[in-house]
Amino acid sequence: MNPQALVIDDEPDILELLTMTLSGMSIDCVAVENIAQAEQAISQQAFDFCLTDMRLPDGSGLDFVKYVQQYQPDLPIAVITAHGNMDMAVQALKAGAFDFVSKPVKLRILKDLVSTALKISPVQPVKKERRTRNRFLGETAVIKALRGKIAKLARSQAPVYVSGESGTGKELVARLIHELGARSDDPFIAINCGAIPSELVESEFFGHVKGSFTGAVTDKDGLFQAADGGTLFLDEVADLPLMMQVKLLRAIQEKAIRAVGGHEEIEVDVRILSATHKNLVECVKQGTFREDLYYRLNVIELHVPPLRERQADIALLADNMMSQLAYKNGQDKLDLTPEALEKLQSYSFPGNVRELENILERALTWSEDDVISAEDLILPKHTKLEAKEIKLVDNHAISSVANDLENHLEEQEKQLITQALEQTRWNKTAAAKKLGITFRALRYKLKKLNLE
Repeated sequence: MNPQALVIDDEPDILELLTMTLSGMSIDCVAVENIAQAEQAISQQAFDFCLTDMRLPDGSGLDFVKYVQQYQPDLPIAVITAHGNMDMAVQALKAGAFDFVSKPVKLRILKDLVSTALKISPVQPVKKERRTRNRFLGETAVIKALRGKIAKLARSQAPVYVSGESGTGKELVARLIHELGARSDDPFIAINCGAIPSELVESEFFGHVKGSFTGAVTDKDGLFQAADGGTLFLDEVADLPLMMQVKLLRAIQEKAIRAVGGHEEIEVDVRILSATHKNLVECVKQGTFREDLYYRLNVIELHVPPLRERQADIALLADNMMSQLAYKNGQDKLDLTPEALEKLQSYSFPGNVRELENILERALTWSEDDVISAEDLILPKHTKLEAKEIKLVDNHAISSVANDLENHLEEQEKQLITQALEQTRWNKTAAAKKLGITFRALRYKLKKLNLE
């Protein structure tokens, strides 16, 4: 049986174009001219996809999106908006629309949209929430709620802004949204916007043609083309130069790009997910981030909580990390002593889950016993914050503290190891004995700290 589509538009020419396009994709269409007819149609039969114009004789397509969300939330519904009317498109996405297409309708974009919509799994969000459990660990209420939101957002094509402090797992959240959605068979491309030199950022995003600038010896595709059909995750998006923010906004709105030095626009089908540890609202106020781009990226905000707000998950996270570290290092898994676990659970973790993993990896390296003791953890004492103090520290400051601590601890380790090696004339066996660690542990530290 062919997929069934409901198409709503009061302009006969557009209605005919839409139904002919979908019929050419082997999709059976029911065409209606207003909301009343549409409501009657979905009460009489099941549909796999719905496409509605925004302006209808008896109401707004936005109202019908809300109606579908209330009575048939699993039905993917896309809206047709007037060219350049991004505000209305964003409102529709916030209301639960799957995606949008602008007039004049480009058939390739429409076909991509419909194909993606028809790939959506009929699995209910609660079942998808269970599928995320093994990837995003935790049994606290905030994490269960987060997994449920991830599963729901996977059914949409709306841009999602993943907020949260450094080390909370924002990229993992973005990957799960991609993997649980209709684009899972296509690429997931993650890029750290702050790591690209400003003079190369446009070429990295949109590609370039041969000879467009010094060093462009061949044509090169950009990240948008690499992610075509899939998802592009823009990490640390607040670090993009203002000029690039303008071009990124246009690419998102037009669903098309132009390579550096190129003359033709290339249509791209990409879902945009973004994140940063900075406060984007403050960046907008300070003039370092465009307000129009902010509202385009932040259609839906998904907040990832810091580890200190889900301390009951620390035991589960630590146990899983110890298993993974043991497997990676080819050694037996070590368990935490009750005192060590208690010490972890009373620590504020300014570096969040990433810091927990670093602490455990360091403890595993230095431990000489078959368990990890509280002393093996080497927690920085001066970062134990009370709840009231935590609220006064912004995300950026917390991230900076975590990075400074990690760098400080690494420098201390380097000094101790270097001192032991010099005192033993670089005899590694003797140095390991002097440090009170195994030869294997010393070799691991030498490699990690680039001391070999």
